[in-house]
Amino acid sequence: MSQSELASLRGEPSYVWRAGQERRLGMMARWARLRDARVLVAGCGVGVYAGQIRQRYTPSVEAFDIEFERVQAARQSIPNALVSAGEALPYATGHFDVVLSHEVIEHVADDRHCLREMLRVTKVGGRILLFCPNRWYPFETHGHYWRGHYRFGNTPLINYLPAILRDKLAPHVRAYTRAEVRRLLEGETAEIIHHSRIYGGYDNIIARLGAPALAMRNLLYQFEGTPLDTWALSHFVVIEKR
Repeated sequence: MSQSELASLRGEPSYVWRAGQERRLGMMARWARLRDARVLVAGCGVGVYAGQIRQRYTPSVEAFDIEFERVQAARQSIPNALVSAGEALPYATGHFDVVLSHEVIEHVADDRHCLREMLRVTKVGGRILLFCPNRWYPFETHGHYWRGHYRFGNTPLINYLPAILRDKLAPHVRAYTRAEVRRLLEGETAEIIHHSRIYGGYDNIIARLGAPALAMRNLLYQFEGTPLDTWALSHFVVIEKR
């Protein structure tokens, strides 16, 4: 799939539903009660996850994204989707049982403020499901800048550079170590009840290479929960509001 005009600013949302998305939805359902819950999808992109949650679990799904064009597309499955920045949510305090932030917080202007807003609109005892990039994944998946020009695609080893160099090549997106994710919650009335690092779905690679790539993906999944998940694609963090 070719890049959209928004790739350098917002990354690319999920456009189609495949094994990788199905696996992540299963993780969400395992760690939060989605059935008949009030759910907010923060940074919904074109509404792929929001639509699946609404179809399978609950009619009470709301969603927002900062990009009007993506909200227009999301409204096909979530009619009440709104245009909003994550740092100033147009929702009542304590309104939602579950807030999903799927590979979004790395793009916002102020990640701590954004997480604070998600906590504000979550009920006490409710949960935030947060997916975000792992700094030690061998590729920067959001492209990079070189001599003022954005280059779309996976770039190896950028995230292994010192921050001052890494941020010059990828100023448009963050990647987090385990400690950096947890520091986002310092001083907040919330508790991390689950934090894992997970490998990707690699559906495009499997579509091209077939069984060998599928076997490799299944092997990588076996590394999750061991020291070998250090190089996984993403963090998956479950946060409960206290």
